[in-house]
Amino acid sequence: MKIVIDEKIPYLADALQQMGHSVAAYAGDAITSEHLADAEALFVRTRTLCGAPLLDGTAVRFIGTATIGYDHIDADYCRGRGIEWTNAPGCNADAVLQYVQSAIYAWARESGRSVEGAVIGIVGVGQIGSRVERWARGAGMRVLLNDPVRDARGEQGFSSLGLIASECDIITFHPTLSRVGDHPSYHLADEAFFASLRRCALLINASRGPVVDNAALCAAIADGKVSSAVVDVWEGEPRLSIDLLQRAFIATPHIAGYSAEGKMNASRMMVEAFARYTNYRGPRPLMQLPAPVEPCVRAASMPEALLSIYNPLTDTLALKNAPQKFEALRNNYNLRREPSAFKITIE
Repeated sequence: MKIVIDEKIPYLADALQQMGHSVAAYAGDAITSEHLADAEALFVRTRTLCGAPLLDGTAVRFIGTATIGYDHIDADYCRGRGIEWTNAPGCNADAVLQYVQSAIYAWARESGRSVEGAVIGIVGVGQIGSRVERWARGAGMRVLLNDPVRDARGEQGFSSLGLIASECDIITFHPTLSRVGDHPSYHLADEAFFASLRRCALLINASRGPVVDNAALCAAIADGKVSSAVVDVWEGEPRLSIDLLQRAFIATPHIAGYSAEGKMNASRMMVEAFARYTNYRGPRPLMQLPAPVEPCVRAASMPEALLSIYNPLTDTLALKNAPQKFEALRNNYNLRREPSAFKITIE
């Protein structure tokens, strides 16, 4: 079978070829209908919009996106055309948790504040938000959760967005992006939300850019409603608000989930999904990650250990120095390793 993939999905092409398929790789935003004319399967990331303009007249019958989010896939169109598609839920959840941990610890070190005793609001409590919750409770924070989808199902323990706005020192966003339905998340943090804030010392968006109104966030920082902001995802990316870029404490090019482990997980999930689709019974030919070059980390505390493994201020400096290179910084990112890859010793 002929398959087209985004060239920046690591590990996948070799695995598919070993399964007996023909693979052509292109830049995600350069994949065209012509490339797909005789391709039955397509593997993408968020930069490839999978709908009628790309897929009409092609042979594609299976789409895999090596991402948690899937707002770049027109599900209604695929359903109408009999195209099966799958995403990779949870593939990089530990990587995003690592990003949030490091961002919060970098902010705490910079501001002289203690994480213990802080009140954190987690908006969107799925694969990522649930991990952030467990870590935050273990770190001694008081946690408020907001997830209207789960709340509507009758699950307990959720707070209103208004309560989070009035009570929380730290607010971090992790919902799936949706523009329609009973609980849309587009511009969930808008002018009215920011006007209602009382004590937000740190706001984090590592979900999708349009979940937070970027212009409203920029104004909220300028007005002192938000003391510090961590922005990994942007409205209109790869073009981004230079004003917000300069005001943000941490600003990164959509790489919160970019760990080697997360990428491997996504590729493994794509291989498994495609094996089910094609009824492939052979071995799954995915490589294992090697140990880090320096596998042992010694530090005086766990926050210092985590920051020595990954400090997002390095990525921030690179983006602030060259915002026009957003896509290059993202596409050529040196995949970091997650804490689980290291032996950590607290001295």
